[in-house]
Amino acid sequence: MEGVKKTFDTVSGGYDKPALRFFPISAENLADFMKLEGCEQVLDLATGTGNAAFAIAKHLPQGKVTGIDLSPGMLSQARTKGKGKGNVEFMEMDLQNLSFPERHFDAISCAFGIFFLDDMEGALKHVLTRVKQGGKIVMCGFAEGSFEPNSGLLCDRLAHHGVKRPETPWMRLGSETKWRELLGLAGLTDIEIVRKDCGYFLDSSEDWWELVWNAGFRRYVEQIPQESLGAFRREHLDDIDRLRTEEGIRLKIEVIYAMGFVS
Repeated sequence: MEGVKKTFDTVSGGYDKPALRFFPISAENLADFMKLEGCEQVLDLATGTGNAAFAIAKHLPQGKVTGIDLSPGMLSQARTKGKGKGNVEFMEMDLQNLSFPERHFDAISCAFGIFFLDDMEGALKHVLTRVKQGGKIVMCGFAEGSFEPNSGLLCDRLAHHGVKRPETPWMRLGSETKWRELLGLAGLTDIEIVRKDCGYFLDSSEDWWELVWNAGFRRYVEQIPQESLGAFRREHLDDIDRLRTEEGIRLKIEVIYAMGFVS
């Protein structure tokens, strides 16, 4: 996980750029999907800059969200955004080694995080020991086909410059079937899965570059020698400009939300 931690520390300063607004959009959907009563104690895993935590906190006038993450850079951004919000707290912690007491939380959330782990099932089972009986866990991830064809053009251009095709860890949970299987293996019951369109149009290819440079794709772009990076950028943005319509450049983002209950 050190590579993941380093990547997110690197991009933390730009993670809330407008081009990446699918994160707060999907966070609002996740908070609605949780169907909270308003007094729960919620643990938000892989909280990043706190998008899901803040969205959930709005539903908890008598409750609290604790967000954890491996990345100090991401947590620094979250704490800055959270100043003055009394029902949100952020802590540096590995979700595979939680220090909270067992059966401590009423619910757990995790937005775009679980698929980075080698042992997703084992991690989820560990997490569930911190949820009260009858409590819920709600997670989300990108559906197969998200970011296409933009990301495919990026991969092709990277290959042209000698960089191997980027890994897409979210594809491990890119369908409703895969989510249902994971939650079932972890022992969750009453599983519910929904898919929502969180996409939008970008105004320009520069907006797409803003996304690439401030998300996980950056670790691959940075493998290009500095003297070639300018040429790569121009070539790739020319590729993206060919996708333009009258409405702009479509960013396809479909998000799968999965919820289950602890028996």
